[in-house]
Amino acid sequence: MGEKNPAVDAYIAKSADFARPILEHLRSVVHAGCPGTEEVLKWGFPHFMHKGILCSMAAFKSHCAFGFWKGQLLAEQHPELAATRESAMGEFGRIMKKSDLPARAVLVGYVKEAAALNDAGVKVASRARPKQPRPLKVPDYFLSALRKSRKAMATFEEFSPSHKREYVEWVVEAKGETTRKKRLETAVAWMSEGKARNWKYVRK
Repeated sequence: MGEKNPAVDAYIAKSADFARPILEHLRSVVHAGCPGTEEVLKWGFPHFMHKGILCSMAAFKSHCAFGFWKGQLLAEQHPELAATRESAMGEFGRIMKKSDLPARAVLVGYVKEAAALNDAGVKVASRARPKQPRPLKVPDYFLSALRKSRKAMATFEEFSPSHKREYVEWVVEAKGETTRKKRLETAVAWMSEGKARNWKYVRK
């Protein structure tokens, strides 16, 4: 097993009670799948390195997250990893207990495959950026909700185009009317507090 980083020990120790066994389990899995992996803190949470970034884990108020740096490539071979990242970072959604994760042997297998990708120097293909940004269409119902809160409207107007798009697409892409309304209410509440869509993952 690779050497443990005291900074990661400290990160786990200060995490919530429910999160500590999950993080310890994930840490053990990574070292089992990639002996000698190096532990570092990047962007405020633990990353595991092997010829580049291998994977990372994080603990939040009510859930944990775990994901592979080249998860997109792994998902091409394992469709079960192509789950939505709507509610959490990584390939495994919101992890609130160890049983939310696949079996240990399965996870170790994913780690081995991820390490093999790094060994082979495989790169994640970057999508070509369009020459002109797509125009952002803000629905009338979205603007109507914003107008009910001066702070939310002011925040939205001051946002960069990308931050505006994150909120609008999150609401518009909801599959059902109930979900759409709930997201819109949440969006207005967050913007009234000056928060970006992904404020939970911003390093403090």
